[in-house]
Amino acid sequence: MQSDYRSQTIDPPLLDDLAQLVRLAIREDLDRIADLTTMALVPEGVHGAAVIQARSSGVAAGVDLIEAMIQEMDCSIGLETFVGDGEVFAAGQALAELSGEARDLLTCERTILNFLGRMCGIATLTSQYVALVQGTHAKVYDTRKTTPGWRRLEKYSVRCGGGRNHRLGLFDGVLIKDNHLACRAASDGTLLDPGAAVRAAKEYLASGAFKFDSMPMIEIEIDSVSQLESALNASPDIVLLDNMDVETLERCVALRDAVHPAVQLEASGGVNLKTIAGIARTGVDRISVGALTHSAINLDLGLDWKLGIST
Repeated sequence: MQSDYRSQTIDPPLLDDLAQLVRLAIREDLDRIADLTTMALVPEGVHGAAVIQARSSGVAAGVDLIEAMIQEMDCSIGLETFVGDGEVFAAGQALAELSGEARDLLTCERTILNFLGRMCGIATLTSQYVALVQGTHAKVYDTRKTTPGWRRLEKYSVRCGGGRNHRLGLFDGVLIKDNHLACRAASDGTLLDPGAAVRAAKEYLASGAFKFDSMPMIEIEIDSVSQLESALNASPDIVLLDNMDVETLERCVALRDAVHPAVQLEASGGVNLKTIAGIARTGVDRISVGALTHSAINLDLGLDWKLGIST
């Protein structure tokens, strides 16, 4: 079994997703025509430089991808970066400088800023959650509540902010929820308790239906203490404690410690910046936070043109 879900890095699938998203962004801006304002006002052959400037403090994410964006846009733009992904920056700090054909700079600036603003916003929010669990052994995880098409980029941004990645997709692990058990009961009348559901998942993974480099993790969701012992006795990797208050979480941790200390406990539901510290102090190992991706606000970045344009 894996000890955790895989971490999203700058890998070929992420770069492929980025390329497709950049193409879509350029099509949104140019359709099959051009940047009419720039073509009308800026002569061909004019060169210049502009700095990507932070309007507020934050954590960098996506800066290490600017070069890949430029390549995909097929622009005559040079790049110099001043921070790396995962680094903290202050308001007013320059993140990168772009130089080259003025027409290309003006046409591409909004696309680059949109990607960076979104990714830095996620990394910055994640860092705030991570800071609030310091001093406990709880780790902050993202979820699949991501922008369609953006999942790898958003999960990478969570990593830049110090968070950890939950499963990338439905292919990337078993997570048994109440709806799975309800559908099973509706289909053949079989009512599975948590332990039986975990054992059924283990049997399927071991059946050879798919070949795995390493056996996927198995996680099961429960919503009451009464379900926990059954789940623990089947030895899943993780038990997801859904929408439980602090007192109930503490009871679950005590029971886990007594019955099966190796099983990780994950708290989910009702997690925000006001509640996460108290949840972390209960002794859970993991806290999954959908807000990291579905509620992050774009960080305010600007492209400040440097004076002294030359041809």
